[in-house]
Amino acid sequence: MSGRSMTGGSDYDFWRNRPLAEKEDGFYKDEYAVTPSLLSRSLDRVKQHFFDGWRRTVCEASFQVLAWVAVAAAFVALVLVALVYYYSVTLPDSRHAGITKTPPNLTILAQDGRFIAERGMRRGYVAYADLPPHLVNAAIAAEDRRFRYHFGFDPIGMARAALRNWRAGRVVEGGSTITQQLAKNLFLTSRRTWTRKVEEVIVSLWLEHRYTKDEIAELYFNRVYFGAGNYGVGAAAYHYFGKHARDLTLAESGLLVGLIKAPSQYSPMFNLKGARDRARTVLKSMAEAEMIGLEDYGLAVAQPASFQKLPSTPGFEHLVDWIVELVPQLAGEIEANIIVETSVDADLQEAAWAALREVMERMGASVHASEAAVVALSPDGRLRALIGGMDYQSSQFNRVVNARRQPGSAFKPFIYLSAIERGYTPDDVIRDAPVQVGAWTPGNYEGIYRGQISLRRALADSSNMAAVRLTSDIGLSQIIATARRLGITTELRAHPTLALGASDVTLLEMAGAYASFANGGFGVAPQVIDRIRDENGNVLYARSTAAPPRVIAEAHVAAMNDMMHAVVENGTGSGGALPGQIVAAKTGTSQRYRDAWFVGFTPHYTGGVWMGNDNNWPMRNVTGGSLPAEVWRRMMLKAHEGLEAMPMVGVRRTLIAGPVKPAVSSLAAKHIPAAPPAADKPRPGPRASASYDRQTVPKSAVRRSAGQPQSPPRNGKNRNVASPAQQGGGNSGMFRATGRP
Repeated sequence: MSGRSMTGGSDYDFWRNRPLAEKEDGFYKDEYAVTPSLLSRSLDRVKQHFFDGWRRTVCEASFQVLAWVAVAAAFVALVLVALVYYYSVTLPDSRHAGITKTPPNLTILAQDGRFIAERGMRRGYVAYADLPPHLVNAAIAAEDRRFRYHFGFDPIGMARAALRNWRAGRVVEGGSTITQQLAKNLFLTSRRTWTRKVEEVIVSLWLEHRYTKDEIAELYFNRVYFGAGNYGVGAAAYHYFGKHARDLTLAESGLLVGLIKAPSQYSPMFNLKGARDRARTVLKSMAEAEMIGLEDYGLAVAQPASFQKLPSTPGFEHLVDWIVELVPQLAGEIEANIIVETSVDADLQEAAWAALREVMERMGASVHASEAAVVALSPDGRLRALIGGMDYQSSQFNRVVNARRQPGSAFKPFIYLSAIERGYTPDDVIRDAPVQVGAWTPGNYEGIYRGQISLRRALADSSNMAAVRLTSDIGLSQIIATARRLGITTELRAHPTLALGASDVTLLEMAGAYASFANGGFGVAPQVIDRIRDENGNVLYARSTAAPPRVIAEAHVAAMNDMMHAVVENGTGSGGALPGQIVAAKTGTSQRYRDAWFVGFTPHYTGGVWMGNDNNWPMRNVTGGSLPAEVWRRMMLKAHEGLEAMPMVGVRRTLIAGPVKPAVSSLAAKHIPAAPPAADKPRPGPRASASYDRQTVPKSAVRRSAGQPQSPPRNGKNRNVASPAQQGGGNSGMFRATGRP
């Protein structure tokens, strides 16, 4: 046993009380003494153990992290390679795209060969040597400052755009370089999606690999859109300044480059101040990039570009856009310059625009009507005139072709035709008295009911009760089938309120359907393009001259024309009467005066007019028989100059007069309730509730805000509006009765 145990103390006490050993000849005498070297070695061992373990742990962790990073990077690279391969094989074959060829030019002619418009590249291709240096620098400063240095796309710019899009929750900025913009113009669509962005990058890399920067700039300036139908700087320089692109000044270059961002918004023809402000921004970017000196910047700002006003065709813009849209559908992909021969009557187009503009400028603001549309067809469906809106620069939306609006009572001819085809006649009597359909209680305007009236009188006065009773008798499916047969392709709601026109249609559809009455009962598919040919005379498309099918029996056409002529002779459409011509028509006004229609025809022409507001805000007392009828009449007076009156099937030139025929056909007698004695002569009826509901719009329709309109005033002298009850108030908010005359 050691001495430490003999003392009876612990090892701790032994080592604590042990004195330091003394050195003798460089050695410690006591082997158990706590020496400095022993402490140092102990600390070294501790530190070595601790730090070696920490290093080993860190190294192991780092290795694992690096391993996972490498795996992730390899996976991402694999995904990117797969994406690049996928989009590469799905993109157009760039090797055979022929991108150095000049885009085709499209020339549009009226029916008499008169020039209407041009679209595409005009004034030829501009070589890079003819591009002014300040024009190229302006585009680089405004669109892509790192154009000379990047390899097709700019990661910094794309990151900035991605951040903005993420913050906005939608795509608001593309971050595209000049090369990417060229890629889009050459091969891709204008949709803003991440898929297209990937395709854009791939094509940009290919372009940068194949072409020099100067060649890319040349292609870009010959493809980019400068507004007003001008593709390429050659067309734009001539259109805006009447000169060749090589002669553009610094101020003019700044204005043209400023148009690239938003050609319509900054158009100098309609927004000269905005165009010059945008040009100043472009010039400032050039000065900041030291592409021009401060003196040049000051002179260009002090003496801004002034554009020349070339001969134009106001009112043709929506029509031309529609024609351009139809060309590839009829003739396929166009690779050469083409000439489009149309059925448009340029004089009638100008007359329609003049009539619409005069009425809207005089009355539009006072009646809260901001938009209108006009269309005119010949009896065979060939389009003669189309006005798609009041201000093309503020809205390119074509309200003739694309706007779906409620026609109100203008829909009633389909109901009456269905009744005639079921055996009714214009002289049959129907009861004009209150009726209830389920929970819906419609009514006539001002609650006035006329008792027993003929179908002719009911349509002339636009009786809602007669339309509802006929619809209940005939059935919604039959009425919808009739409308379909006459060319209404928009989905119609099979709901009782369809009797009052509470389902959306387009003005072009309505005019086409009415044309079947004008031409004696033959089907009409409105067409505007007669022929498409190239410059060598090769015909790429020709309108079919095959006889159209009959869609209405001649006897039924005669009955309908008789009744619709009464609308103009002694009914709600008297404002559309033409001296020396036979006119048949129907008016329509939707709930709260949101839509006003006049659709009418003569043996020579069929025309339709719509008025309203894009935001669905109500107008002030505008009915189909008021301002729309005035526009229609002004247009048709011009159209019928020099035309002799022609007979209309079923119409005798007599006014409706005398008592209503009391006799009732056997078929009608089975379906028309007997009237009480008190209803033998017209009498005022009960007034319905004046409550209104917000309009509902089907998903297929163009949505618009209903707003908070005022209630329409009551005016007993005006029959051409509907009662509050039929407008959808009262019993059920789901019913939208909109059948005013």
